[in-house]
Amino acid sequence: MSTAYVLYNNMAGDTNTLESVKLLEINSNDKMKYIDVTEVSDYRIFLTGLEKDDYIILAGGDGTLNWFINRTDGIEIHNEILYFPNGTGNDFANDLGHTKECTPFSITEHLKNLPAVVVKGKKYRFINGVGYGIDGYCCEVGDKLKKIPGKKVNYTLIAIKGLLFHYKPTTAKVTVDGKTHIYNKVWIAPTMNGRYYGGGMMPTPNQKRNSGTLSTMIFHNSGKLKTLMIFPSLFKGKHLKYTKCVEILEGKEITVEFDRPTALQIDGETILNVSSYTAFNELFVRENQYDYTETRLQLTR
Repeated sequence: MSTAYVLYNNMAGDTNTLESVKLLEINSNDKMKYIDVTEVSDYRIFLTGLEKDDYIILAGGDGTLNWFINRTDGIEIHNEILYFPNGTGNDFANDLGHTKECTPFSITEHLKNLPAVVVKGKKYRFINGVGYGIDGYCCEVGDKLKKIPGKKVNYTLIAIKGLLFHYKPTTAKVTVDGKTHIYNKVWIAPTMNGRYYGGGMMPTPNQKRNSGTLSTMIFHNSGKLKTLMIFPSLFKGKHLKYTKCVEILEGKEITVEFDRPTALQIDGETILNVSSYTAFNELFVRENQYDYTETRLQLTR
């Protein structure tokens, strides 16, 4: 009999993840073992201890996936990995056409050759996208509100207040595969591996997941009221028609630099006071024999 190791995150979503995932036993004849995803001290030891026919079910949201892929980076995984989406936004599942708390589905192939981003000298894998600008600001404010007992976080309201009163746009230098572009009054400049992030926003509607190419969307040269008018169209991917203030660039290595530090989010996980980031495709790094250093990627051949 196979054993399903359920790595769950009870901090994900609006319901109890462990209670939800235990319902899966009704439809499974396999032995189930439940482990808090944050309590695995060494994933290499954990993974090498699995039997050939054992499999993993990741239960949580996009943040749970991000936690897993960064703590297993560089480890060869031989067992099948399934996903039970139970987060708040579930952008990864949405991108693949699945709904919240659907039957667990295989994501083994989707976890291979994931892109990475270098922020403040540290490398992170990401599964959906890297948000920079007012989206990072929204995550920063949301994190503060989550610490208040009983306080519900409304990211849409945070974004509206940020647009009107609190967040100030920046000047950005965006370099894609060696070609540099300068933009003024930039509100957001995310780089995406999939189509969705931020709980349903679709900044890059034509991005193909793990295609070898990343997409960056620059929202620029727009005043507060016009930005507020256009912003809702991001949830439908209809913002592309506003060609004077929306541009999408595609490439294998993308660096975004702001003229002042602001918050950044990676699959919903916040990093504060970031001046720049570099995102790149793993295959691009291998093909060009790049070595990661604390400040940049160094060509070694």
